[in-house]
Amino acid sequence: MSETYVECLVARKPSFIWKFLKILLIMLTVALVLVGFLFMPGIPGLLLAAVAAVGAYVAYMKADIEYEYLYVDREISIDKVMAKSRRKKAASYTLEQMEIFAPLNSHRLDSYRNRQMKTADYSSGIAAQPERRYMMVWNGDTKIILEPNAELIKAIQSIAPRKVFTD
Repeated sequence: MSETYVECLVARKPSFIWKFLKILLIMLTVALVLVGFLFMPGIPGLLLAAVAAVGAYVAYMKADIEYEYLYVDREISIDKVMAKSRRKKAASYTLEQMEIFAPLNSHRLDSYRNRQMKTADYSSGIAAQPERRYMMVWNGDTKIILEPNAELIKAIQSIAPRKVFTD
């Protein structure tokens, strides 16, 4: 039995809010450390600086996000990589429950556009020309937006050729 293994890494478009918060909280941390040492010696000044530093760390992790798609033997596993240092499992989907896999602007998805379904976006968030993002309808109730490379599309198409469209 041969297993197919494909890996794809997609960087998420950085959110302006998280980038702004990261810079703001880093500057606030530095200012609170300086003010804490000069004007508020002791615990209150350093406590405020520590809270701002924790906030800056969270904003730093949320500002730089990448998604890693891993296809192994009829299953797509998606991991969320934060700031190139922490990895968190986002989701896992078996291809037996996939209904359709097509480009986001494909006419084949017209019957799925107005359905009330949960949407999971694991793409870069950038609408490029030509469209590189694909939508997978999984289990009839979830829209999954991915940005696969050609190798991943080919691997999925070899498993479910009637459900995968590249137009």
